[in-house]
Amino acid sequence: MARTGFCDSRQLLDLHMTEDRQAPLRTWANSCVLRGRRVFAEKEEVGSGQHYKPSQESRWVQRLPISAEDGIIMDYAPQDESITSDVYEEEALLKYLNRLPGPPSLRELMPGLLRREVEVAISKLGLLYDQTYAWDIFSDMMRSQLLCTLPNADLPKPFTDTTRAILVDWLTQVHEVFQFSEETLYLAVHLLNRALRLIKVSITGLQLLGVVCLFLAAKKEECLLPEVSELCYLMENAYSKKQLLRMERRVLTGLKFDLYYCPPLHFLLISASIARCSDKVVWMARYLLELSLLEGQCVVYLPVQLAGAALRLARSILQEAPTPDGETAWCIASSIHIGSEAALLSIMQIMAMAAARAHARETRATFIKFSTIQTLHVSMHPALKAAPGLLGLSCPQT
Repeated sequence: MARTGFCDSRQLLDLHMTEDRQAPLRTWANSCVLRGRRVFAEKEEVGSGQHYKPSQESRWVQRLPISAEDGIIMDYAPQDESITSDVYEEEALLKYLNRLPGPPSLRELMPGLLRREVEVAISKLGLLYDQTYAWDIFSDMMRSQLLCTLPNADLPKPFTDTTRAILVDWLTQVHEVFQFSEETLYLAVHLLNRALRLIKVSITGLQLLGVVCLFLAAKKEECLLPEVSELCYLMENAYSKKQLLRMERRVLTGLKFDLYYCPPLHFLLISASIARCSDKVVWMARYLLELSLLEGQCVVYLPVQLAGAALRLARSILQEAPTPDGETAWCIASSIHIGSEAALLSIMQIMAMAAARAHARETRATFIKFSTIQTLHVSMHPALKAAPGLLGLSCPQT
């Protein structure tokens, strides 16, 4: 498998490095001129064949700038008006959240409290340009995530969890080379998990399959794409352009052109904003969540469960002093994390063990990625080595 130098002494290949370093792809794209969306005033009509003359009551709604740090884009399709009324959405989401036993008073207040907090959180994070659709988008996320899990964690022979982890680690390095958004990495790993179970691939074609999944994810999430020749170069030209494009057709056919995925990162950022978490907690949770990409057992859990486990474990590791307002906010945020406590504990145990041995593993791309000053050095936090002990597990020997 081609190496990019993340975990050894070889210098990291960076196709963006020039004398004048270019801006990241998503940052460059966000600097482009934004197009406005016309919103007509009430009782305002424009006949066919007539030119519209703006009135004083009319207004323009522009897309808010996307955060260069998070680079989050959330697309959505128009819903049928007959099924998207406020009452329907609140009742549907309330039933969805009530799978967890909780205080009746909280369940009664959930539609109003959660709706308000979700709208504020999504607006604050810049996930949407119009807060009017925030609740509809969140409700759709909660429903559609059911399609994002796999029935079991078994891999077809001759692949193993170790082989998959090595490939995901290498894809993380390539993802960093092209400075893609985080959504691209999560989508690429999700497509890889599905493709491994739907497409017959040999060991020699595993790296090609991983690159194709990353390429497809970039086509869906990014504004600028790498050349096919660049992808072949990163694989040390072990495969030709023709082979890469042929594999791309195989993957799209096997997946039936279904590239949808609701990444757990979105649920994590929304929950952290509602819970008023500090930057340190958020970065720690993002680190734990990205470590879960290396763990094959996590493919059977819902994205919202992965996000909830990462956020809860991050709070336990950092042990920040609680405040009354913070605990109330956390109570509202934790109501999003559906599922049993046993499932949540199982995910936390997987993440804790992964974090405790991350510094000593061969697959260290995520550990290095989150050891920078921009990520507050969360991967090097001393409490991570004792994280399994917080959950009653024995800490791995180093």
